[in-house]
Amino acid sequence: MMKRILLIACFAVSAHAHDFWIEPSTFRPEAGESFTASLRVGENFEGDAVPRRGARIESFVVRTASGEQPVNGFESQDPAGFVNLDEAGTAVIAYRGKPTPHELPSAKFKQFLSEEGITGITPTSAKQRERFYRFAKSIVGPGSQLAERPFGWRFELVPSGSRFQLLFEGNPLSGALVTAISPNGKRLTARTDANGSVAFNLGKGAWLIKSTHVLPAPKGSDFDWESLWASLTFEK
Repeated sequence: MMKRILLIACFAVSAHAHDFWIEPSTFRPEAGESFTASLRVGENFEGDAVPRRGARIESFVVRTASGEQPVNGFESQDPAGFVNLDEAGTAVIAYRGKPTPHELPSAKFKQFLSEEGITGITPTSAKQRERFYRFAKSIVGPGSQLAERPFGWRFELVPSGSRFQLLFEGNPLSGALVTAISPNGKRLTARTDANGSVAFNLGKGAWLIKSTHVLPAPKGSDFDWESLWASLTFEK
């Protein structure tokens, strides 16, 4: 039993430092075609399956030109969701997670801040208590116009052609590090401008765009920090 607890604890620390994204079984579904939407956690666009956990999901939907509908799935199973599009065109799969508590030693927390390019944050004690939020989107189908409309989340990446805007509480977030990763190992980074935007010269294929934001937790919340994780996957 003790061994199992240790393994779970190690996984929790490891998962915190890794990226989280939606991986559809196809980025180019035909109208009427059923496909899956898997949740993944890992690094460099390679990761492990995250089974569906209803207690951790704030919302899991697919947006089409006709509106939004839930992404359904089976509890504790991978893939986390199943999608069927009745119409051709672009769709956006969107996942918003509930806050998850987490604790890290200050040294590990500093390492996390460095890896994510986060500045202006100083650990306040030997243990850093935080809660993290995940905001993931995936574009399927041709074009991206539908994806240019924000979901109104607290933190999200919004594409517009070759540019990507990072929004925090509905406003552009400047100076944040944004990273683009391809499955073949290509990695591009840039910091957002005054409009919260970055531009990448991306080649053909699948891409993961991601960014992380850390801020002090509200007073009286029993946490030191809140970390917000945004990701966007698509295929050019």
